[in-house]
Amino acid sequence: GSLILFTVAFVESSVLPVPPDALLIPLIILNPDRAYWYAFLCTAGSVLGGIFGYLIGLGLFHLVGAWAINFYGLDASYQGVQAWYHEFAIYIVSVAGFSPIPYKVFTILSGFMHADMTDFLAASILSRGARFFLVAWLLWRSGSESKNWIETNFYPMTMAASIALIMAVVLIKYFLA
Repeated sequence: GSLILFTVAFVESSVLPVPPDALLIPLIILNPDRAYWYAFLCTAGSVLGGIFGYLIGLGLFHLVGAWAINFYGLDASYQGVQAWYHEFAIYIVSVAGFSPIPYKVFTILSGFMHADMTDFLAASILSRGARFFLVAWLLWRSGSESKNWIETNFYPMTMAASIALIMAVVLIKYFLA
């Protein structure tokens, strides 16, 4: 199960829409003493898959993106969007990594936008780790009884936390600065 979990987490972060939670939850229920090991594997696979997604985005930029931007005369627009993305990439990747928003879209977009790799890695490690370790802790603490609660409430809860993060960033950036 460990290798499959790692692999599912890897591909979910870069190419396929297969959420690793679908495997993480049953593995932890079956082996609660390995909950944090599974969360670590899920986080590592997801972050490495995110790096692969970043490289896909970078490759797509060099393959077709730069050509399309030049062909349509969008250099100035792209540079403006890229500057904005650079400024907020750490928050964008954090929200995508923690919430039910498809993380892979933002791993690829980060490569396409040439986001700072240090920011990308920090946001990925923190957000993916927080998400998977939170699931592990909830299941380790209360066992299979929390499975239904996680399946019904975890996505709305992470989305609410992500919205709170976005609001905090906007508040600090635009109203308190």
